[in-house]
Amino acid sequence: MRENLIPYLIISIYLLSTLAIGIISYRSQENTPEDYFLADRKINSIVLFFTLIATNFSAFTFLGFSGAGYRIGISYYPMMGFGTALVGITFYLIGYKVWLLGKEKGFITPSELIESRLPSQPLKLLFLAVMIIFTIPYLTLQPIGGGYIIENLTNGQIPYFWGAAFLTFIIVLYVFLGGMRSVALTDVLQGILMLVLMIVAVVAIAQSLGGFSEANRTVYQLKPELFSRSGMNNFFTPHKWFSYMFIWGLSVPMFPQMFMRFYTPKTANSLKISASLYPLITALIFICPVLIGMWGHLNFPDLVGKEADKIFPMMLGEYTSTGIASLVMVGALAAFMSTLDSQLLALSSMITRDIYIIYIRPQATLAEQTFVGKILIVILAIIGLTLAANPPATIAAIATQSFTGLAVLFPTVIAALYGKNISPISCIISIIFGEIAVIGFQIGMIPQSFTLGFLPVVPIVLVCALIIVVGRLINLPKN
Repeated sequence: MRENLIPYLIISIYLLSTLAIGIISYRSQENTPEDYFLADRKINSIVLFFTLIATNFSAFTFLGFSGAGYRIGISYYPMMGFGTALVGITFYLIGYKVWLLGKEKGFITPSELIESRLPSQPLKLLFLAVMIIFTIPYLTLQPIGGGYIIENLTNGQIPYFWGAAFLTFIIVLYVFLGGMRSVALTDVLQGILMLVLMIVAVVAIAQSLGGFSEANRTVYQLKPELFSRSGMNNFFTPHKWFSYMFIWGLSVPMFPQMFMRFYTPKTANSLKISASLYPLITALIFICPVLIGMWGHLNFPDLVGKEADKIFPMMLGEYTSTGIASLVMVGALAAFMSTLDSQLLALSSMITRDIYIIYIRPQATLAEQTFVGKILIVILAIIGLTLAANPPATIAAIATQSFTGLAVLFPTVIAALYGKNISPISCIISIIFGEIAVIGFQIGMIPQSFTLGFLPVVPIVLVCALIIVVGRLINLPKN
């Protein structure tokens, strides 16, 4: 009986801790958009580092990676570990310029920067729409992951949807109260929990299987293709491998919750430190869920599709004590919560600043802007939870769709930050073409043969960039 209470006790301690941080942040908050949405641009190096990794490491990292490890094998690790490490380069390439401009001009949202650098209301609205549309599916992943975790931890006593709904409510509560201060401070707690408990998980399961070497040897005898370069069913061709390495560096900075992090550091040095440390963490941590997913074939050999996304909690339940399993799953909850809170805050700030005060209430006071942002957090959370009620595909598939749609914005952002005499019209054409192509490939209207073996993101982004370059060369009108 006592053992059955352990998951509830550990989850309660963790959730109460996050709420306490939210209340503390609320008490120190000034009622202004800059403070609520960006923590007054005073985040230091340590907090920035943890808020970047906690925001980017989501339910996809724990559940999606282990599910992909189960379906594909060890080759998923170098693609994700080193491909995501390249994000550190784009963090600094984009982040430093965004930080400088944000500090100088007082920008809060990504769209405000785009409009300032490439003056065009249609471009600003198009950029805003793409960010929102392709962030919402990734936002939906978080309650999906949380629901899986709570259902597994409580042996089904708390069903999937009610677990997802309860966790979403807790997140909304502390984000509603403390804004970016709450998000950033809880990210430190959540980031530490994620990193430490992921290592605890892989070590504990490995020990139960006789050690890392023995576990890998046993799996190799069972399914040797899990250890091949191309993965199960020859999943990775060289072209596909390059495509995945390509997509992460372009798309991660385009998520609004990541883009807006670049406005928040107190100094540029904080951003430099975070960009340097980020690749080291991805290389260290990403191997853990992939190994756990591969080892899942030993006891759960016939999982298909999105059922494989549950292999992480299933392996913990099979090979570790209730206490260890509960602690590690709190780390997974931290990954889910730290991403969802940032997504809710970023999207609410964009809708408030770029739509509400521009087109609905230009005379809105600073306090009113903050209040509207809080209401939007609740609305967006309900949307994400509603979509999560019936998960449509595997976690990895949903994530890839979101990343591809956002990668289309990368050429426009580079043009805005580094280009000269860039036509907003060429950027509009670039984005519209890119998103039509994304949808065309998704629904099968554009044949996969057009990609020449790459994922669609590669030719799409290259053509998007070419459109902007051609527009610059032929001197398309500025407006």
